[in-house]
Amino acid sequence: MAEHNYTEDSIKSLDWRQHIRLRPGMYIGKLGDGSAPEDGIYVLLKEVLDNCIDEHAMGFGKEIEITIEDNLVTVRDYGRGIPLGKLMECASQINTGAKYDSDAFQRSVGLNGVGIKAVNALSDRFDIAAFREGKMREITFSKGEVVKDMKNPKDSSENSGTRVTFHADNTCFESDYAFRLDFVREMLRYYSWLNPGLTLTLNGEKFRSKDGLMDLVAAKLTEEPLYPVIHLEGKDIECAFTHATSYGEEVYSFVNGQYTTQGGTHLAAFREALVQEARTFFNKQFDPADVRNSVVGAVSVKVQEPVFESQTKTKLGSNVMEPNGRNLRTHIVNTITKELDNFLHKNAAVAKAWLEKIQANEKERKEISGIQKVARENARRAKLHNKKLRDCRVHFDTKDKQRESSTLFITEGDSASGSITKSRDVNTQAVFSLRGKPLNCFGLTRKVCYENEEFNLLQHALNIEEDLEELRYNHIILATDADVDGMHIRLLMITFFLQFFPEVIRRGHVHVLTTPLFRVRNKKETIYCYSEEEKKKAIAKLGRNPEITRFKGLGEISPDEFKHFIGPKMRLEPVLMPEHKNIKELLSFYMGKNTPERQEYIVQNLRVELDMVEDEAEKEEENLDPTSDAAFAAKQKKKAKDAATDPSLMAPF
Repeated sequence: MAEHNYTEDSIKSLDWRQHIRLRPGMYIGKLGDGSAPEDGIYVLLKEVLDNCIDEHAMGFGKEIEITIEDNLVTVRDYGRGIPLGKLMECASQINTGAKYDSDAFQRSVGLNGVGIKAVNALSDRFDIAAFREGKMREITFSKGEVVKDMKNPKDSSENSGTRVTFHADNTCFESDYAFRLDFVREMLRYYSWLNPGLTLTLNGEKFRSKDGLMDLVAAKLTEEPLYPVIHLEGKDIECAFTHATSYGEEVYSFVNGQYTTQGGTHLAAFREALVQEARTFFNKQFDPADVRNSVVGAVSVKVQEPVFESQTKTKLGSNVMEPNGRNLRTHIVNTITKELDNFLHKNAAVAKAWLEKIQANEKERKEISGIQKVARENARRAKLHNKKLRDCRVHFDTKDKQRESSTLFITEGDSASGSITKSRDVNTQAVFSLRGKPLNCFGLTRKVCYENEEFNLLQHALNIEEDLEELRYNHIILATDADVDGMHIRLLMITFFLQFFPEVIRRGHVHVLTTPLFRVRNKKETIYCYSEEEKKKAIAKLGRNPEITRFKGLGEISPDEFKHFIGPKMRLEPVLMPEHKNIKELLSFYMGKNTPERQEYIVQNLRVELDMVEDEAEKEEENLDPTSDAAFAAKQKKKAKDAATDPSLMAPF
């Protein structure tokens, strides 16, 4: 064994810029390319916005302007403005900021002097300007290094506030990253709901809320609620909720205006309070699931010294204690139960509607209790001999440092699962094989989750039968072929989650795996292409007569190749909850029995692509090479036409 000299020279010290750029994930989580709302470029934007929100929360500034053009972001607030003499320290000195001064910032979102420095270090351009009392100062950085410093403030006629402009460094992120404005709009909607009276403007589009959490709940409802939204307020606590008829719980939680996507202490306390008050008010020991099923709500708390489980602040830590010694969870439960009790006594009609919903949930649960017992026993036995699940070692419901990487691939048959199983990381990647096309469960009750063996095994593999608190995999990835049948299977699985476990999608756990459609190679180089355009560029790059392979299914990709497509740079498309749309109507149209209407829709929307295929095919020789791209396209055209015109194929599509 070679000797390693462990000396003083072995000890390295990194300055703040080097450390952030070397370990960006410690500061902003997943890097990504902007295709998912949790990607790092949105965390950078949020870090800048959080400082503006803190100013508004302290009573300074009612407007924030954001522009995003060609990935260049500018954020301008109209708060007090950073003190000009401390602009350099606030932008580039770690652990420096006003958030340590509890008098200046009582309940801040931004994390003590770290966030804006991360934006600075991870941007190839970072400009920060402060306007204050008729003066202004501006400093320009690149990758954390000062490029230009206006040491002496100059006169300015602009209103007080702060302006930050940044461009994320391509060498730290995916080189082809891009902001998706839909994700940014949703971020701004949450900021407006949590800060009534604040106006946020994105490229001229305004976001503003009058009624705060009540507006949030109203926006998230996809059907008429069973009773008007209940709005409760107490010291540092606000919540709003109602019940719908869909399955699952849909509760959004916030700390100091920060959207905690993974919940935490405050969400658990809110859920506990609902159950406790229902049992007390109606004098019956209801099952917690009966009380909470179908609830749509939001809870917001203000904490002087919040403790989050990560720098990205997506989950509030447990056992949070306020400086005055108050236990946060106990305070939330006591406040909500007291205010809710007062409300229910004053609103008998709402109390009656809530009781009827709880009783309906209880009735359905008891109706399927017998099936549940048998299904659970089958699932327990299947855990020992489940050939459909090839599990991994690390799971999301543990404290393992790799828990965030835990993944379950849901594959289309044994062929695809074979390649993934041989290529996967056995520590963090599990595989669940479908038998083929699963059942279209639209319009069915939860009973099908237990009667259908495949769905029963899947919900137990995910551990989501009761709720998401012990979800076993952070990423649930639909891995199907890139053809009509593969898309159909994706739709059927998305329908399953939307119908019975919408929170899995709402929290961003479900994705679709994107694998290459073509392999273009010569003797020196291999290029994998995800589109026709990429294929054309690859052919042009490699020159004359490269070998072109069309991957018609996942099973045709060898395990040696597949490992590149499910590794660290795996391409995933997030499955996002449709905003401002009625999910029942959406599922009814695409997955219901309205065959003629859907048939007409598909024919109309496929016509352009089908014509393109036909035109391309007509240019080819009559006897096509069966392995050619044109032959494959013709085959896909026929399958698409069959799906659009054959009612027997269309019924579940």
